[in-house]
Amino acid sequence: MSLYSVLKVLHIFFVISWFAGLFYLPRIFVNHAIAEDAPTRERLGTMERKLYRFVTPIGVLAVACGLALWIAFPALYSGGWLHAKTALVAGLAAYHVYCGRLLRDFASGLNRHSHVWYRVFNELPVLALLAVLVLVVMRPF
Repeated sequence: MSLYSVLKVLHIFFVISWFAGLFYLPRIFVNHAIAEDAPTRERLGTMERKLYRFVTPIGVLAVACGLALWIAFPALYSGGWLHAKTALVAGLAAYHVYCGRLLRDFASGLNRHSHVWYRVFNELPVLALLAVLVLVVMRPF
């Protein structure tokens, strides 16, 4: 198996894993925003913390493998599509960090958002994933 294949497989694996976390964490936030009893809020807070701690290094590995592909194989990874993809990945990284802030707000009892807001917020990585896939597969510019 070539270095290219190993890096690409690892990149795809870590991206899928990171997105699983990006899809599920805000879904827990939805339930946390609705929860009224202390034991449920505590359980959801524990789930949020554990998931965030688990997917953070996975997101770092996804980005690192993508950068390694770009650096090691520049002829395959160039053009406007890659710049657009990089901008979307930067947005996803910011989304991930913001999820950490929301997690801290819940832990401090300072949540300011409704479950409806979290439902909408939960859809942002879905749209970003679709855009990234279009860019990677079609390489439109």
